[in-house]
Amino acid sequence: MKNAETPVVKVVLYGAMSSLGSALMAEMLRRQHEVIAILDDLTALAPRPGLRTKTGDLFAAQRVKQSVAGSSAVICLLDAPGLPFNSEHVEKSIVPGPVEQVLAVDALIEGMQAAGIARLFVVGDFEVLDDPELEDDLERHAAEEIREALQSSTLHWTLVNAPRGVAGLTIEHFSQTGGNLEPGLAEPLARLARTATGIADELQLNLHIGEHVNFIAADS
Repeated sequence: MKNAETPVVKVVLYGAMSSLGSALMAEMLRRQHEVIAILDDLTALAPRPGLRTKTGDLFAAQRVKQSVAGSSAVICLLDAPGLPFNSEHVEKSIVPGPVEQVLAVDALIEGMQAAGIARLFVVGDFEVLDDPELEDDLERHAAEEIREALQSSTLHWTLVNAPRGVAGLTIEHFSQTGGNLEPGLAEPLARLARTATGIADELQLNLHIGEHVNFIAADS
C-alpha cells in the first residue's frame, strides 16, 4: 500500500519492447512507480497495474513534449527495437543508427525542456567514450555529439552503457519469482536486472547527474 503522502513517481520509457525495457518496467512497477511506455502500437503490452501506454514520436520535439508532460523522469533506450518512429524526417528502421540516435536526443532535449521535465537517462553504446581501442568513428562521433548536446542543455542527465540484450525477454521474465527459468536465462536476466536496478536507484537517490555510468559487472 502506498502512503497517501508519498508523491507518485512517473517514469516515461522509450524502448519498452526491448529486454532492458522489460527489466526496467518490472523494476519500476515493483517500486510502485507509474510507467508510461511510449509505443507505436498501444496493444503491444498487456495491461497491468501502474503501466500506461501512449503514442509518440521520438524524433519530433513537440510530440516528445506531449509524451513526457507531467512525468518525473524520462528513460530512453537508444538502441532498442520498437522505438516510436512516426517522424517523416527519419527513415523507419528496426534499431536507430548513430545519426538517428543524435536526432532522437536532440528532440528529447528540446521537448523535455519545453515541458519542464529535467531528469533524463539515456542508455546506449557509450563505451566508445571511455575505450580508445574501439575504432567505430561514426559511433564515437555520435556519442560525443550526444554528450555535448546534453552538457549544453538544462537537463539533469545521466548516460548509461547499454547491457547486452536477449531477444524475446518480456516483463513476465523479470516479474516471476522462483526457479522456473528457461535454461541459459539466469545470467542475462541477472545482468539486465542489475542495470534496471541501478537506474532505478539513480533515479531515487538523484545520483550521477551529468555523468556517464556503467552497471555491468567486470566479468560480464
